[in-house]
Amino acid sequence: MKQLFFNKALYAILIPAVILFSFTNIVGRVNFSGDWKLNEAKSELGNYAAFAARSIKAEQKDSSITITRTTPGFNGGEPRTTIVTLFYDGRVTESAGFGGSKIKSTCKWADDGLSLTINSNFTFERNGQSNEFKIAETWTLTKEGTLSLVTNSTSPNGDVTTTAIFEKK
Repeated sequence: MKQLFFNKALYAILIPAVILFSFTNIVGRVNFSGDWKLNEAKSELGNYAAFAARSIKAEQKDSSITITRTTPGFNGGEPRTTIVTLFYDGRVTESAGFGGSKIKSTCKWADDGLSLTINSNFTFERNGQSNEFKIAETWTLTKEGTLSLVTNSTSPNGDVTTTAIFEKK
């Protein structure tokens, strides 16, 4: 009888604990949802400030994030808006890139759920030459409540790291 009571008590404790810990990765993720505006003064964009997104809208869901970016137009033209939905399961999302190129992107949460890394690559053809670009962009929320995007880019011109800081609108 004592053994039966002990087994029931053990299961009564273990089952809720297993269920709770199986969802901690989902529950513990930060939420990037919102409308964000670039704070260029707090950012470290170097020579790439002219190409940085001026605003970002993020719509985060349980299985995906939809990101809308507005960047300056080429040579002072109309601003360009791009929208991409990325899935946390590792599937590749294709989107339109510069000059008709296709950008292939994936995203992955850090184990602690505090940052999201978006990996993208594309090949750009110009004057008969093919140039490959690889970009790793890590999203985090700072203690001040700003969105920090640290971007590591690799291209034929070398490696570049920038940090863009966005504030909620």
